[in-house]
Amino acid sequence: QPSEFGRLVIALVIAMYFGENRRGARNTSDLVIGGMFTLVPLLLIAKQPDLGTAVTLLPVFFGVAYLAGLRMRLLAVVALAGLLLAPVAWQFALQDYQKSRIQTFFDPSQDPQGAGYQTIQARITVGSGGLRGKGFMQGTQSQYKFLPVAHNDFIFSVLAEEQGFIGVLVVLGLYLFVIIRSLEAARLAKDRLGAYLVGGIIAGFSFQVIYNVAMSVGLAPVKGITLPLMSYGGSSLIATMATFGLILNVRMRRFTN
Repeated sequence: QPSEFGRLVIALVIAMYFGENRRGARNTSDLVIGGMFTLVPLLLIAKQPDLGTAVTLLPVFFGVAYLAGLRMRLLAVVALAGLLLAPVAWQFALQDYQKSRIQTFFDPSQDPQGAGYQTIQARITVGSGGLRGKGFMQGTQSQYKFLPVAHNDFIFSVLAEEQGFIGVLVVLGLYLFVIIRSLEAARLAKDRLGAYLVGGIIAGFSFQVIYNVAMSVGLAPVKGITLPLMSYGGSSLIATMATFGLILNVRMRRFTN
């Protein structure tokens, strides 16, 4: 899955562009040029179609742009433009199955055996874990295959069923620890390039965690966004570990002259 490495490449390219620009990111031209670096691979990945992975490139860009000093007013204009273009995207860009996922997000019961099945079963799986869970490999929803794609997109639901609310808090606490330590590495970075790189990487990582968890509990439409370090997939694991390697390298280089 080469697209898994897209976030890493985009973070490197945009951090280098903004890091070597002494002005940082101050005006519209910086936003456009940086956005083009992101838009090209985003459109290629979305063409597969893999809209879930494509969307994860956006937090990387905005994370770097924010640290580089891009004005919040420009970010607000981009957000507003996205909202205005949403009807156009709905009509011409989204596939039928993608529209169905969004519609069933608001009301999964309208197609409980089809598009809404994953959302309904994910909610049941999370709720069935209770406080302490049913135990490792003892979850009925996941073990009896009621929950589709349990090893990948909905691995968080399996965690909630087997380890319960306590286990969920522990795992979310570990994710928070990783994010905080990464932000500290960005703060301690020797140069702007390192800070921007870490900021972009951790923005993409945080988005994946937040969206996957929200999707698993029915608070976001179902998309093919993995949960880092937990979802099945070698490409995802290698790409994630490579990004952590870069973060550790930035942290280490603060001691160099």
